Amino acid sequence: MARMRGLLAGLLLVLVLAGCAQVPKTLPKPLPAPPLLSVDTWGGSASSAPAQPQRIERITLHHQGETWAPEADPAAYLRRLQQWSRLSKRWADIPYHYVIAPDGRIYSARPQSIAGDTNTAYDPRGHALVMLLGNFEHQTPTPAALESSIALLAWLAQQHRIAPDGIASHRDFSQQTVCPGAQLYARLPALREAVAARLAAGVR
Repeated sequence: MARMRGLLAGLLLVLVLAGCAQVPKTLPKPLPAPPLLSVDTWGGSASSAPAQPQRIERITLHHQGETWAPEADPAAYLRRLQQWSRLSKRWADIPYHYVIAPDGRIYSARPQSIAGDTNTAYDPRGHALVMLLGNFEHQTPTPAALESSIALLAWLAQQHRIAPDGIASHRDFSQQTVCPGAQLYARLPALREAVAARLAAGVR
């Protein structure tokens, strides 16, 4: 009987150890939202359009498409863009959900619950739209803007359970544009890799 109890105890120990071997490593920590400047902060007004809930399945990069002057004021630009979007285009709001300035500041724009808008032939429903200020056919994204892009893209990817290969650009969905410009488009693979690393590590 004692021998039987010993065998059972040994078997139990083996099973426990086998189970422990299958326990996954500690999961990465949830990523906090990067610092976001609210619509109120830059002097905009909240969208009055009813929310059209969308399931975000992609993250899509854009550029402004206009040469950005170092002395330009992003807040003033966003106020003009919001007015143009609503009055001239009759859109619900600025067409993008987030706008990143050359100094790395991230501005909240259209609510994520409302699908974006576009002047080109592609359907932005299901896309979280991120726009960097500048014309990256002729300008180079600043290190600060790229670092903020990684932080924002990683946070959005984790929030919506999007794999890094779900991060693309405007030109990937439309042949009518070179957006986000050659200089930013060339950096897209590196941005995906940086996002993957941040997601895996749970960088804070």
